[in-house]
Amino acid sequence: MKDDNSGKSIVFVVDDDPRMRGSVSSLLRSVGLQVRVFGSTPEFLQEKRPTLPSCLVLDIRLPGESGIDFQTDLSRRNVHIPIIFMTGHGDIPMTVRAMKGGAVEFLTKPFREQDMLDAVKLALERDQSRLESEKASSGLKSSFETLTPREREIMALVASGLMNKQVAGKIGLSEITVKVHRGRIMQKMGARTLADLVRMAEALGIRPSGS
Repeated sequence: MKDDNSGKSIVFVVDDDPRMRGSVSSLLRSVGLQVRVFGSTPEFLQEKRPTLPSCLVLDIRLPGESGIDFQTDLSRRNVHIPIIFMTGHGDIPMTVRAMKGGAVEFLTKPFREQDMLDAVKLALERDQSRLESEKASSGLKSSFETLTPREREIMALVASGLMNKQVAGKIGLSEITVKVHRGRIMQKMGARTLADLVRMAEALGIRPSGS
């Protein structure tokens, strides 16, 4: 059965054992996933990663930097990718450190094929959610940037709970002028209701000046 993410996602596999790389790659390709394999972490870092839901299947024991240390390194580089660890000899402290670092799963070799497939499915779903959230946030910021300084000021006041009349008194405009501005703000931000506008203001961290 083909995976729903076939062609729309990618799995990276890093393991210095070519047999293990081949085995994991074959398993993932058998369900229709795109896979790219690497023998070391430097090779992976040189890869240009497409903006698709992705995850990293990473061996713990690697020449030089360990998989756990590489997880920390990726975080430092602001590279966000869900990680599934593989190890032939894991221990509890290592597992705890990996999971605290945000790993999706920690699989001990030899692992069940279904366990790997389940972990990859979860990891890809998690990355899909992250990408959608980042896209929504980017779109929201772009919409906000189309507002004039006055509209931004009024949006902050309206989203803080003030009525049109109160906003008008606070910034020295007529109530009808505030109403017109508010209509333009709703249109530019794509907000259908006041509740939508409040949520957008919170997501953008917008507060009235001086508050």
